[in-house]
Amino acid sequence: MTVTVSPDGAILLQGICTLDDAELLLRSLSDDPRAPVDWTDCGHVHTAIVQVLMAARPRLVGSPTNSFLRQHLAALV
Repeated sequence: MTVTVSPDGAILLQGICTLDDAELLLRSLSDDPRAPVDWTDCGHVHTAIVQVLMAARPRLVGSPTNSFLRQHLAALV
């Protein structure tokens, strides 16, 4: 699973986050809208994940491993 909730309540995005993970991310953010999203170990995200992040505007923690995400997506969300 690439979207998980850590024991401290942070939502973790890890590895390659696919279309199927978007619903879980949305559900996790709906359960706790103030939960930070840690994308330190994120290598790739589907555009549906980007849309959820842009709509929910969570606090992002860390810097993703993918340089495109770091350089371009971080500014959008």
